[in-house]
Amino acid sequence: MTAQWTFVLCDALAKVHPTRDPRPVAAATRFQPFLGEPASFQLAYRPPTESAQVDSAQVDSAPRDPAPGDPAPGDPALRDPGGLSVRVEGSAADLVTVSAVDLVQCDLLAFPEHDDGYEFDEPGLYPDVLRPIPTGETSVRPGEWAALWFDVSTTDPARAGRHDLTVVLSTPDGTELHRQQVTVELTGIELPALDIVSSHWMHVDSLADHYGVEVFSEEHWALVDRFMASAAEMGATSLLTPVWTPPLDTAVDSYRTVVQLIGITTTDDGYRFGFDKLRRWLELCRRNGITGVEVAHLFTQWGAKATPGIVVNGQRAFGWDVDAIDPQYRQLMEALLPALQTVLDEEWDRDHVVFHISDEPSGEEGLASYLAAKAVVADLLKGWTLVDALSEHSFWTSGAVPLPVVATDHVEPFLKERPERLWVYYCVSQNRDVANRFIGMPSARNRAIGHQLFASGVDGFLHWGFNFWYTQYSVRQVDPFTETSAGGAFPSGDPFIVYPGTDGTPWPSLRHRVFAQAIWDHRALQAVRARHGLDAALDLIDPDRTLHFNRPVLDPDHYYQARQRMVAALT
Repeated sequence: MTAQWTFVLCDALAKVHPTRDPRPVAAATRFQPFLGEPASFQLAYRPPTESAQVDSAQVDSAPRDPAPGDPAPGDPALRDPGGLSVRVEGSAADLVTVSAVDLVQCDLLAFPEHDDGYEFDEPGLYPDVLRPIPTGETSVRPGEWAALWFDVSTTDPARAGRHDLTVVLSTPDGTELHRQQVTVELTGIELPALDIVSSHWMHVDSLADHYGVEVFSEEHWALVDRFMASAAEMGATSLLTPVWTPPLDTAVDSYRTVVQLIGITTTDDGYRFGFDKLRRWLELCRRNGITGVEVAHLFTQWGAKATPGIVVNGQRAFGWDVDAIDPQYRQLMEALLPALQTVLDEEWDRDHVVFHISDEPSGEEGLASYLAAKAVVADLLKGWTLVDALSEHSFWTSGAVPLPVVATDHVEPFLKERPERLWVYYCVSQNRDVANRFIGMPSARNRAIGHQLFASGVDGFLHWGFNFWYTQYSVRQVDPFTETSAGGAFPSGDPFIVYPGTDGTPWPSLRHRVFAQAIWDHRALQAVRARHGLDAALDLIDPDRTLHFNRPVLDPDHYYQARQRMVAALT
C-alpha cells in the first residue's frame, strides 16, 4: 500500500509491471537518436492507493513527529489518484509525442521448457500497447505501477543538438505532482537506408475482419495505407503482397477472407486479368517507403500439396481440393505468371521482387512434394528470385530453395556452408537461446537482432506476424487486446506486433518500437562500416567476436553504450 505518488525515469528497454518496482534509467544512459529516429524513454509512476489516506488516518491516530520523506499536510502527493495529466516543456517540446503504456492479457508467456532469458512467464496482465494520448490525459490504477512513453524525433537537421526537456505531471484539476528533467541529444546524423531485406507479413484480411469493412473498399484501403506506414516505421522494407489470398496459417479445407488483388475472368480464348488493385497496392508501397514485393505463396503451407484458394469469375476455382500438380492450375499459371511479371517489370525493380513456392517445408516427404509443386511453375519463374522459409539444411543443399530463409536456431550450418544469399527468421519455435520479441521476453532480447543481423552479414530478416489477429489456423478472430497468443498456440506477442486502434489507426507496441531501434542500430553500423571498415564496426558491438544468433546480449545498458560508440564514430 502506498500513501503518495512515486515516479521513476526509465529507458525504452524497461518493462514497467504493475506490481514490481521498475528499473530506473542508468546514470550513464544517453538518449541519442539519429535523424528521423525517435529518442524514446518512459516515466513510470505509482499513484497512492484510494484507501491509503483513510487507513493512515485510522492507524496513525496518535501524534508523532514527521518522518523523512513524509508528505506535508495538503501535499498534492496525497491527492486522490483519479487521473493524470502530462505536458512537456522545453526547446524540443513540439517534437514530443506521448503514449500510455497499457496492459494486455497474456495466458501463455512461455512454453514450460523455456530458458532463463524471460522477464515474465506467468499468465497475467503485462505492458505492451502504446496507446496515444493526444489530450495529455490518462486514467490511473491506484497503488500500481504504470508508465508513460515519450518519443522525441525530427527529420530537420536544424533541430539537432542537446535539448533539456521537462515532463510535468499533474492531477486533472491542474495540481502539479512532479517535474522530471530529461536530456535528449538529437544527433542530426543521417543514416543510409537499410541494406538488407526486413520482411514482415501484413495480413490485410485481418484488417478487414477486425474493423468490419468490405475488402478493398475505400475504408479498407485507408486501413492498409495506415498499417503499411506503421510497418515501415518499424523498419519493414518488404511486405507480403496478396496477389491472391495467401495460403498461410489456414486449417485444411477452410479458407480465410478473400483478399485477392488480381481480377481473373475466363474468356473463349483463356483468361483475362485485371491489375488495377495490384497497381494501387504497389503505389501505396512506394508512398510508404516499402521497397520489396513478396508475391503470395504459389502453394499451400507445410508441404505444398494443394493450390491457393484463387477466385476466378467471382468464385473460388482452386484451393485445398485442387492438387498442386493439377493440369488446370498449370494452365492458369501459364497465363497468369507472365502477365503478372509484365506488370511487376513496369512498376518495380525485379531485383526487389521475390516469389514463394510454399512456407516451411520439412522432411523427406515434404521435400518430395515441394519439388513436385516447384516443377509446376519453375520454368515460369526463370529470371526471378525464389525465396522460402525452412530449417533443414538438406533443402538448400538439394537445390530445392536457392535463397533460404532459415530459423535463427538452425542457421549455424548455413553460416558455415554459406549460400550466396541468406535470410533468417524467428517465430514461435525460436523460444530458446535466440533473440525474439515475445511479450514475456525482456526488450533487450528484441533489440539484439539488429546487432546479430549485422555481425552475421545475412541478407535479410523475415517475420510472419505483423498483425495476425486470429487463432492458430485462422479458425476464428481474436481481440488482440485480450487474446495475445493465437488461442493459446503461440507465446503471447508472436502473432502480432501492432494493435488495431479504436479510430482505425495502428497502435504500436513496446516491441514495435524496440524492433525499430534494432533496425536503426543496423543502419548505424552500416554507416560506421562505410567510414571506418567492417572490423571497426564490429568492434563497437562485438569486440571479442563471440556474438552469435544463439547468444543475444540481454544487458540493456549494452545497447545504450554501443549506441554512444556508434554516434562517436560518426561524429
